[in-house]
Amino acid sequence: MSATASPVLPGRVASLHLHPPQPGAPLQCVEAIEVIEAKGILGEPRYFGRLSRDNGQPNRRQISLIEREQLAEHAAGLRLQSIPPGEVRANIETLGINLVALVGREVQLGQALLLIYAAREPCAKMDAVCRGLRERMTNNRQGVLAQVLRSGKIRVGDSITVGNLISPPSNPSPAGSGHETGDGPPTHSVKHGAKNQ
Repeated sequence: MSATASPVLPGRVASLHLHPPQPGAPLQCVEAIEVIEAKGILGEPRYFGRLSRDNGQPNRRQISLIEREQLAEHAAGLRLQSIPPGEVRANIETLGINLVALVGREVQLGQALLLIYAAREPCAKMDAVCRGLRERMTNNRQGVLAQVLRSGKIRVGDSITVGNLISPPSNPSPAGSGHETGDGPPTHSVKHGAKNQ
């Protein structure tokens, strides 16, 4: 990663969450996760090792992230005291960093290297948290989606380091609601491509 090309933005991992095997059940809070290059979070039943239905390549939607500051803003706008960790179904909640501004960039969390490739689009499940939350999350206010470039462990409290600009900001269709909610059976057995480290 190039320090000269990186914006200086402090940030850290506030909490980590795994989807349960049962669709719609609450996410499990954990202290650490292991992420695998081109596959996602080890032990994550909803998205680990998924392949794209379009081309059979690894699906880019491997990890979701959102800022605690954004959640606090939504809570205030909806007159809630708070939105509990994991309630909006993101794998990683952060503090002290603007994630949407990093679309197209590498970020290092703990030992792992991710590429933030798109803003996340809200699905109908957000209104199950609180009526009106889905609307508040439109226009890049529901965090981001990332793919794993380098395997490693991520722990609560790990710092977030911003790296190279890899691609211009984009919002491809896999970030939309159909893939986001995990509808349809996941496709596993991913093939590894060339290492990107």
